[in-house]
Amino acid sequence: MPPSNRSAAPGAPFTRLDFQLVLLRRMADFNPGPVEEARRRLGASAADMREANRRWQAMVRSPRGRGAATRYGSVLGEPELTRRRVIGGLECEARLWPVPLWPDLRFEVLVAPTGAVWNEWLVRAPGDPGPGPRVLDDLTPWSCTVDEAARAFPGARPLEGGAPTRQGLALTVPDADGARWECVTEFTWGLLQRTVVTGAAAG
Repeated sequence: MPPSNRSAAPGAPFTRLDFQLVLLRRMADFNPGPVEEARRRLGASAADMREANRRWQAMVRSPRGRGAATRYGSVLGEPELTRRRVIGGLECEARLWPVPLWPDLRFEVLVAPTGAVWNEWLVRAPGDPGPGPRVLDDLTPWSCTVDEAARAFPGARPLEGGAPTRQGLALTVPDADGARWECVTEFTWGLLQRTVVTGAAAG
């Protein structure tokens, strides 16, 4: 599918396709090659991606804009699934939407009883166990989500992500030969982007 010129249409509604371009735009700093390939699969141009990100940021920052929970609903429509979650003793509602670029993932928004959004990121689709990382070589870009990596390697420590849509984990991970390594993993919108080995694990 040839890239479009959708960015040239002023006043066009913000669509699910635009939202996927926003997700990709945040990942481009880490993985420009896969991002460009995914963008082309969507039939969008680089200008489309920049324009979608510009419009999204304008919506987020607008003083008259909708709250985050309402904004996601207006762009993505009705959630595919809504379920109750309890995190640290606090109850919230998890709303999940499909993301065609990653059919085995869902975009999850955690909404507090007050309507505030606690978290927004990609997670594994319910009922899909996924491959699950087991060794160092499994930690490749786009291979797993934050929660999958944290579950796979006990003792995972959260790190500052440097931006609202970025997360990090410090992990101790075995390689295929059983040696253990200290790693820093970086995620955007909850999806793994980069793994950096910082040294051999003590002991």
